Amino acid sequence: MHNTLKQGLRASFLGILLNLASLSQIISQESLEIWTDGVPGAISSETYTQTNHKNDAGTITGISKVVTPELKIFRAENPGKNASILILPGGGYSHLSVEKEGRKVAKWANSLGLNAFVLHYRLPSDEIMQDKSLAPLADAQQAMRLIRKNAKKWNLNPDQIGVLGFSAGGHLAASLSTRFDEKITSDNQEISARPDFSILIYPVISMRDQLTHQGSQESLLGKNAGKELLEKFSNENLVSENTSPTFLVHATDDRAVPVENSLEYYKALKENNIPVEMHIFQDGGHGFGLGRKGTNTFWSKNLEKWLSQHNLLPNKPMVFSYFTGNGEDGLHLAYSYDAYTWKSLNDGESYLKPKLGNEKLMRDPCIIKGRDGKYHMVWTVGWTEKGIGYASSKDLINWSEQQYLPVMEHEENARNTWAPELTYDEENDEYIIYWATTIKGKFPETQIKADDGYNHRMYYVSTRDFENFSDTKILYEPGFNVIDASIKKYEGKFVMFLKDETREPAEKNIRIATSDNLKGPYTQASKPITGDYWAEGPTSVEINGEYLVFFDKYTEKEFGAVHSTDLKNWEDISDKVSFPEDIRHGSILKISKSEFDKLKKAKQ
Repeated sequence: MHNTLKQGLRASFLGILLNLASLSQIISQESLEIWTDGVPGAISSETYTQTNHKNDAGTITGISKVVTPELKIFRAENPGKNASILILPGGGYSHLSVEKEGRKVAKWANSLGLNAFVLHYRLPSDEIMQDKSLAPLADAQQAMRLIRKNAKKWNLNPDQIGVLGFSAGGHLAASLSTRFDEKITSDNQEISARPDFSILIYPVISMRDQLTHQGSQESLLGKNAGKELLEKFSNENLVSENTSPTFLVHATDDRAVPVENSLEYYKALKENNIPVEMHIFQDGGHGFGLGRKGTNTFWSKNLEKWLSQHNLLPNKPMVFSYFTGNGEDGLHLAYSYDAYTWKSLNDGESYLKPKLGNEKLMRDPCIIKGRDGKYHMVWTVGWTEKGIGYASSKDLINWSEQQYLPVMEHEENARNTWAPELTYDEENDEYIIYWATTIKGKFPETQIKADDGYNHRMYYVSTRDFENFSDTKILYEPGFNVIDASIKKYEGKFVMFLKDETREPAEKNIRIATSDNLKGPYTQASKPITGDYWAEGPTSVEINGEYLVFFDKYTEKEFGAVHSTDLKNWEDISDKVSFPEDIRHGSILKISKSEFDKLKKAKQ
C-alpha cells in the first residue's frame, strides 16, 4: 500500500515537472500576431479552425488551417545587431512543416548567431479568404515589414534580414524576393518588404505544368488555373535587377519538385546579374530538411560559408591569452566579439600557474587550436632559460602537465629563448614553434653595446605530435636585432609581424615580412607599421576583411593597435581599443560559442 502510494506520488511529481518544463518552453517561446488590425481579406468562419499535428512524443510537427498568422521568434544570444532570417516552412500550401522546416532550422540559425523568425502563414482557402492566391504573400510581406520595423527594439540589423523557404515555402520566399513591392493590402507599405538575401531549399519556383509541384499549384491557384495566372505565379518569370541575392539547394533525384525549378531560377538570376550560388546534390529526394544520409547533409555547411562570405554571420567570440606583471602568476584570458573591446575572464584571475624553469614564469603565452581539436600553448619560462614551456587543453580550462622543451639546450652560447609562438602549416600537416634567441658571438655586424649583449634572431623547430621535434634551425635573419615574431596566413601568404629591436638608433617598432612557405624564406622587413613609440609583442586577427594588430606600448604601460584592409596601409587605432588593466602581450584565437560559454562559466 505504502509502496503504491509512493510510486503514485513520484509519478504525479514527475508529471508536474514535465508540465512545468513544457510550460517553461511555451513561455520562453515568443509569438507575435503579424496583423494587429484584423487579417486583411479574411472571411469569417466558425467551423474553420487551426489543426495541430503531433508525433508520438506529443511534439507539434505540422499545422494546417492557419487562421491567425503569427511569428515565432527565436533570438540569437550573441550581443550586437545581428542578421536575421524569416523562415517559411513548406507543406505544399496545404500544411506547414513547423518542426523539421521551422523550429529546428531556427535553432540551427541561432547556433550561428542569427536571429530567426518562423512564420505560420495562412494556407490558401476559399472558405476564409477573398483571394487565396495572395494571402500567403501578404503574410510574408507583412512579416518582413514587421521584423524590419522592430529592428531597433529587438536589436537587429535592419539591412541584413533575409528569407529562407523550403519547398512550397521556397515558392513563397521566391515570391517575396521578386514581388516584395507588389501592393496586396491597404496597409502602410513605407517599410520595405524586400529580403536582403534569399535562401531556397528544394523550392517550388514555377507554377507551369511541366515544372511545378502539382499539389502546391492546386492549393494556391485551384485545379483549373489559366495560363496567364500560372505564368504570373512562376517566379522564374519575375526576376529583376532588384531581386535578392540567392542561395539555392536541390537534389537531383527530387521526384516531388523537379530540380529544374532551381535550375530555371538560377538561369533567370544569372541573366539579371543577381549574385547566386547553387548546390545540386546527387541524392536526397525531397523534404530532407537539415539533411539526411548522403551528400545533401552538407548544404547547411555550404550555407554557413556563403553567409560568412557575405558578412552575414556575427563575429565568433575571440580569446586573448596574456600575462601580467613578470608572468609569475600564469595564464590570463580576455574575450571580445569585435576585437575593439576586451574584457577579462575568470575575474582577472589566472587559469594556469607556471611550474617550469628556475624562475617559474609564464610570459608571452601563445595558444592555437590544432588539427586534433586540442589547444596547444607555448610560453617563455624565464629570462635566461634555453627552453620553453608547453601544455595542451581540450577546453582552455583544464591543462595537461606542463612540459619543458629544450629547444636551445644544444647551443652552449645561447643566452635565452624568448616569446615562443606556434603556427600550424596545413599544407605540410605540421606545427612550427619559433622564438627569439641571442647566441653570443653570432651576427657581430649588428652587435652594439647598448643592447647589453643581446642580438636576437628567430629560430624554429617543427613537430607533428609535440613529442618528436626537428633540429633547431634559423627562421629569419633580417639583418637587425629581431624578436617577437608572430605568423598568420592572410591572403594566401604567411605574414610575419615582428619587432625591430635595434637600440641605436632606436627602432623598437613593428614591421612585416611575408613568405609563400611557413618556414621561409621571408622578404625583407617592411617599413614600421606602428607610430612614434616603442612597441613589442604583436599579435593579429582578421575580421571581415579588416586586419588588426595589437601590441604592448611597454614604455607607456598601455596596449596599442593598428588596422588595415590591405596589409599595406596602416592606421593607428590605439585610442579606439580597450583592454583589461595590466595586460601584457600574448595571442588571439577565435573559438566557438559553445566553447566560450563553458569558458565564461568556469571559475579557476
